Amino acid sequence: MRLVGAVTSLAGDLARWAHDLEPDAADIALAQRSLVDTIAVTIAGGAHPVTQIAAELSEGGRWAVAGHVLDFDDLHMQSTTHISVVVVPAVLASGGGARAYLAAAGVMARLGNALGWNHYSAGWHATCTAGAPAAAVAAGVAMGLGPQEIATAMALSVPGAGGVQRAFGTDAKSLQVGFAVETGLRAARLAAAGAQADPRAVDDWLTLVGGSPEALDLSGPAVPGGLAIKIYPACYALQRPISALAALAADGLESSAVTRVVLRTPEATVAPLIHHRPQTGLQGKFSIEYAVATALLDDFQGFDSFTDSAVQRPDAQRLVESVEVSLDPGGVWLLDGELGVEVHTRAGDIVHTSQRYPPGSPERPATGAEMLAKLGDCLTHLPAGSRIDPKTWTWANSADVLRSALGTVVQPPAGGKELHGRPQ
Repeated sequence: MRLVGAVTSLAGDLARWAHDLEPDAADIALAQRSLVDTIAVTIAGGAHPVTQIAAELSEGGRWAVAGHVLDFDDLHMQSTTHISVVVVPAVLASGGGARAYLAAAGVMARLGNALGWNHYSAGWHATCTAGAPAAAVAAGVAMGLGPQEIATAMALSVPGAGGVQRAFGTDAKSLQVGFAVETGLRAARLAAAGAQADPRAVDDWLTLVGGSPEALDLSGPAVPGGLAIKIYPACYALQRPISALAALAADGLESSAVTRVVLRTPEATVAPLIHHRPQTGLQGKFSIEYAVATALLDDFQGFDSFTDSAVQRPDAQRLVESVEVSLDPGGVWLLDGELGVEVHTRAGDIVHTSQRYPPGSPERPATGAEMLAKLGDCLTHLPAGSRIDPKTWTWANSADVLRSALGTVVQPPAGGKELHGRPQ
C-alpha cells in the first residue's frame, strides 16, 4: 500500500527542515572547517590496513572508514556523535556541497540529541545509529530530493541504523561507520527511484533504541552547539586527560618520577574508555590509563603515540599500571563536570591540576597553530612532491582530492606474509 500525502512524523519534520535550510555565514564557515578537517584525517587514515579491507565497500563507505579509523575526526558534544565523518563522505559521494552538509549535520545533531545520553551509555555507537538517517539526508539533499522523498530515505535507512561500543578498539568501529554511510546512500537512491516507506518508522525506531521523539528541537543554528575538533588522535574522552597531564609534563614533571596518578571524573566521561590494560594502538585510543602515559612520555601526542609499539613501551605500561580512576556518580556527556588530577612522585611530592574544557572544544576552540600541527601530522606521510594543499580544498574538488590521495597512500602489501589481510 502506498502512502498518500504528507505524514506527521519526526522524519517528516526533519526532512522539511533540511530541505528548506538557508545557511548563514557562520554555518558556511563551520562547513568549510569541517571539510578541511575531515579530508585531512581521511587522507591520514588511508594508510591504515583496515582501509584496504574496506575496499569491499562503496566509495562513500571507504572514505568514512578511513576518516574514522584514527579517531581524529570531529565530534558533536551534546549528542556524542562524530558528525563530519558520516556526513562529509555521504555528501561528496553524492556530488553535494556545504548546504547538503549542514542540512545533514543538523539532522544528525538533532537525532543524536533526541537519542540522548541514555542511548549512548547503554552501549550504542550513536555515530552509527544517528548517522545512517543523516547520511540519507545528506545524499537526499545533494541529489535534490523533495521533503517527502528525504523522509522516505530516512525511513529506509532504519534497518541499517545500528552500531555498538563493544566495537571500540577494533576494526569494527570504523567499519560500522562505513556501513552507516552506505546505508544512507543506498536509502536515498532507493527513495529517488520511487521506493516507498512509512516515515513513522523513524519515530518507532527512536523509541525502541531508548530515544525520545518529543526531544526533537529544530530551533537554533544549523548545527546546535557547534563541533569539537580533536587535537589528539584518540577518543574524545581522552582529550581532557591528555591535555591536563601534558601541561604538567611541559612544566617539568618527569615521567620517571611518577609513582601514582589519581584521576577523578564523573562516570559519564569514561563511558567509551573500555580498555584498561591496552596492548594495541587502537586499544590505546580508548584507555584513560594510556592517556596518562602518552601525555607524560611524549612531547607530541600524535599518530606515533598510538601505534602498537608505542602502547607496548615498558615505560608506558608502567605508567598505565600506576593510574587509579575515581568516578563520581552520574553525568550526561563526555565533558561533564571537571577532571581532577593528582600525581604522586618518588620524592614524596603531590602535584595537582584540573581541567574543564580541553583544546578544540567549542568553549576552547582550536588555535591556528593547533590546526596547522594537526594538518601537518595528517599529511606528513604523503609521498614527497604531493600537491595536496588544504587551502585549495572545496566541496567541488574534495572527492577528487580523496580519490587521488587514497590512491597514492593505500598500497596492497608487496609480497611477504600477511595476517588476516594485514602486512606483518
